[in-house]
Order: sequence, then structure tokens, then C-alpha cells
Amino acid sequence: MDEYQYFLSSFFPFFLSFLFTLFTVMRLTKPTLFTNIPVTCEEKDLPGDLFNQLMRDDPSTVNGAEILMLGEMLTLPQNFGNIFLGETFSSYISVHNDSNQVVKDILVKADLQTSSQRLNLSASNAAVAELKPDCCIDDVIHHEVKEIGTHILVCAVSYTTQGGEKMYFRKFFKFQVLKPLDVKTKFYNAEVSTDEVFLEAQIQNITTSPMFMEKVSLEPSIMYNVAELNSVNQDGECVTTFGSRAYLQPMDTRQYLYCLKPKKEFAEKAGIIKGVTVIGKLDIVWKTNLGERGRLQTSQLQRMAPGYGDVRLSLETIPDTVNLEEPFHITCKITNCSERTMDLVLEMCNTNSIHWCGISGRQLGKLHPSSSLCLALTLLSSVQGLQSVSGLRLTDTFLKRTYEYDDIAQVCVVSSVIKVES
Repeated sequence: MDEYQYFLSSFFPFFLSFLFTLFTVMRLTKPTLFTNIPVTCEEKDLPGDLFNQLMRDDPSTVNGAEILMLGEMLTLPQNFGNIFLGETFSSYISVHNDSNQVVKDILVKADLQTSSQRLNLSASNAAVAELKPDCCIDDVIHHEVKEIGTHILVCAVSYTTQGGEKMYFRKFFKFQVLKPLDVKTKFYNAEVSTDEVFLEAQIQNITTSPMFMEKVSLEPSIMYNVAELNSVNQDGECVTTFGSRAYLQPMDTRQYLYCLKPKKEFAEKAGIIKGVTVIGKLDIVWKTNLGERGRLQTSQLQRMAPGYGDVRLSLETIPDTVNLEEPFHITCKITNCSERTMDLVLEMCNTNSIHWCGISGRQLGKLHPSSSLCLALTLLSSVQGLQSVSGLRLTDTFLKRTYEYDDIAQVCVVSSVIKVES
């Protein structure tokens, strides 16, 4: 069926005979599938196969699946139905002259009043010169609903009678716009390179009918590049993590994941973006029933960048698994996040399980604002299991201030196996 073909529902049936004019307003919606209540019985019962044969002969049932309630015929909507945020509201307006006289200067206006604004939906604001008896003026209005809550359609007609008298009347139609989706977002910072941020979007269908999720994408701000993490590569083909079916059942929730990395021209010299930054907005497109399309865009998502204090210590490289009582190496990156120059001294404090190999109390030299340096350090573990790397201390000799770093990362310590050849 052509998606631009609509059917008239019985909503907004308003007929106003005022002198010479008949005024009608109706909502335009697409049809729905016919539903029937199957009546059947077993062959040993008195009717035998009569009921089943009647259902097979019924043209509204599905051939071979007569006992299903859903038929294969289309029916006109009998009520207003629901309007959801992001869908397109369509209405048919007709002004008919049911008198035997000609009226002149007919002007039809349709405005949509929301809680925040009033929109003019009329296709033309020019007046019609005259309207002969049994003739009508038709207009179809469309509006993409962008606000939830109460909406009022205000329809007004003004015209001049044959005797030169100016007439005017209007009518109000109230309806509610509901929320179709519940969208929640969470931000996660990368453990190693904290300039990257991960966005998790939870989308829940809070309507009473299934949705076909056509597109869910993140439009990043000019500060970030985005990579979608919602697909996997199977046999050389990109497949979504949700499988081949993109339907979202009522009250079901899906989680979408995106990785954002700041562009070089917007990051500071130290690779840190400070304060509140705009991440971007989610663009969600879905279809319901017979292909009715809806679109929803969230407001700009904002994120508070994590604070690192005056000195930031991050790990560039660290092994996942190490052998018991065998040295392993890590690489640390130290960044001066303050606005002053520091003279740093590195101290290494051993713990019960992790032991540092090297000289403690060595001078690292001066570190200018927004500058960084990398250190290669050696450790060994005397205890098996998941161990925490702790015990680093940085002291600024200028201000005599010490910065402590514990639980920097975790490593899995396993016993080494020595094979003895016979």
C-alpha cells in the first residue's frame, strides 16, 4: 500500500450548521488489520465440522490459519487512537456550503496550540473568493509532533454572506500526545586512556505494540569522533548484536554502546578535556503497525569530564597475567594538570603482595603545565591471585606536596610451571 494513502477515521466528527456552512474535521490514519473471534469445536461435538467450515469460508480469515484472531483484511479505524511523540499527526478539514446561496471571502485557519507555542498548520492563508452551494473547501494538514502533553487543534472559519454580513466561528479539539520511548544514558571513562568515553543508551518501548527499530545512531558534537559498537563481524558480514530481527516488543529494553574520542584540535595539550562538554544527541527512527514512521531526537547530551587534580597518573601498558616471583614491566604516564611548573620526586612503597624493583626517591625533574612524561617501572609479586598495583608517591618539592596513587590497576598472578625433561 502506498504510504501516502490514508483513510478517514471517525475521530473529530464535528458538524456545525451556521447559516450556510457545514464544518467537518477528521483525523487521518492508516487502516488496521481486521480481527475476529474464532468459534470452533471438536468433531465429536454436536456441530461437528460446521464451525470450522464457516471460518474457512469466511473471506476475512487467513487461509490455513483460520483460528488466528488476526485477519488479512483492512478495516477503517473506529476511534482516535494514540498519538506518540515523534509521529506525524494528520487531519482532514472540510468546509461545505449546504445552503442555496453563494458565500464569499472564505478563510479557513488551523492552528495547533501546545504548552509552549502556537503553530499555524494551514496549507494556505489566502481567502477563497466564493463558495457556491453544495461545494466545499478541503484541506489536509500534517504536523510532526515534537512535544508531549495536551495539544489543542483550533479550527476557525470566516466568510461573508450574500447580504454583506461578516461571519466567524471556530472550534477546539483537544488530544494527548504520549511518550513512546524511555531513553536512559550512562557515561563510562576508559581505564587506560581516559580521553575516550563510552556512552551506553538504554531504549525501552513503553507503548502497547511492537516497534521496528529502523535506526538508532549517535550524532556527535564537533568535538568528538564516534564509533558504534553495536555490530559484530560474522563470516565477513557485519551483523548487529541484536540478531536479524530488529523488533522491540512492548516494555522491552535494548542497550546501545558508542565510543567517543575527542578530536585533536579540541583536546588540550595534555590530551584532557576539562569541565562540562557536549557529547551529541541520539537519533532514533522506528516504524509501527503498517509502516507508520516515527522519529525522536534527544536533547544534547552533556558530560562532566573527570577531575584529575594537579597531577594525573595513568597506565600506558601493563600485562594482564604475570608469573609468581618473576619481574614484569609497566609504563606509567605522568601529566601536569595544574597551571604551574612542578619539580617531582618519585617514591615507591612496597605492599604485602606487590614489590617495586628500582630506586625509590629519584628525581624526575621539572614538569611544565600540560606536559607529560613516561616512566618504565619494574615489579614482582609474591602472592598469587588478582593483585592490586599500589604504592606510588609523587612529591612536588616546590610546594612540599605529596600525591598518593593506590589501586592503579590489577594483574593476575599465576604460578610458573617448569617442565623437566626426562
